[in-house]
Amino acid sequence: MTRIQANLLLLLAAAIWGGGFVAQSTAMKAIGPFWFIGLRFMIAAVAVLPFMLFEARKAPVATAPRHLKLYLLTGLALFGGAATQQIGLQTTTVTNSSFITGLYVVIVPLIAVVFLRRSPHWIIWPGALMAVSGIYLLSGGQLSAMTTGDLLTVVCAIFWAGQITLAGITVSETGRPLALSTTQFAITGACALAIAVVSEPISWAAIWAAAPEILYVGIFSSGVAFSLQIIGQRYTTPSQAAIFLSAEALFGASLGALLLGETMPPLGYVGCALMFTAMLLVEVVPEIARRRASDRLKPSPNLG
Repeated sequence: MTRIQANLLLLLAAAIWGGGFVAQSTAMKAIGPFWFIGLRFMIAAVAVLPFMLFEARKAPVATAPRHLKLYLLTGLALFGGAATQQIGLQTTTVTNSSFITGLYVVIVPLIAVVFLRRSPHWIIWPGALMAVSGIYLLSGGQLSAMTTGDLLTVVCAIFWAGQITLAGITVSETGRPLALSTTQFAITGACALAIAVVSEPISWAAIWAAAPEILYVGIFSSGVAFSLQIIGQRYTTPSQAAIFLSAEALFGASLGALLLGETMPPLGYVGCALMFTAMLLVEVVPEIARRRASDRLKPSPNLG
């Protein structure tokens, strides 16, 4: 897979996640956040499991204890992000949630620099700032006073940044994106259900009422989109992945306006343009630099 194809997969994942914001918000009318998280990720694990078993037959690398530790850490980061985002949606809007979640665009490169001692391509920094500025403009250039949901979503952005970074490391070492997807879904689902059993009431009527949202988010936002993320991250860097995945805010804000009546201000369209410009820059500039470097290394034609 080329880097361009990988980044397009990440953009598709972002579009699916954008629809998930709406489903996550409306589901809270019928079911508690931890039941919702537990059911969606268990459905996702079951949906991806057959593909994981097929992948295991051709696994290029044997699973080592370090890989199991990475699977666990990635799953716990996913659970932290899902839980704080879902609870936060009870007291914040879809637009605000999608904006604040998008802060992982800046956090991912910071993790790479501080913890992994890796310096990302220089275009990542202006690209990340443009993407975050675009997300901010989607909310009209201002946010209401921070609610508990907003603060929880800030924590969510930190967890997402950790999950993106860990997923990139894990899949590059194991070469098994579907094994990572299934494992992180199962860990997240198990953690959420364990909390839900002791903290939230449940009934078949509630599950039935939230069934469309659970199925959409479980199969598409979780099973399909996270798997696309893991597969795409095999062929691109975590920093570039974060830029493309940040487009979920664009899709989330647009669908929030279309389906929930949340208005997009005129500045929102400027934000859309900024985000797409950031994605194009992150895609094109490194490619131009590589081609120029490759041309310099080519031997000069013999004109003698």
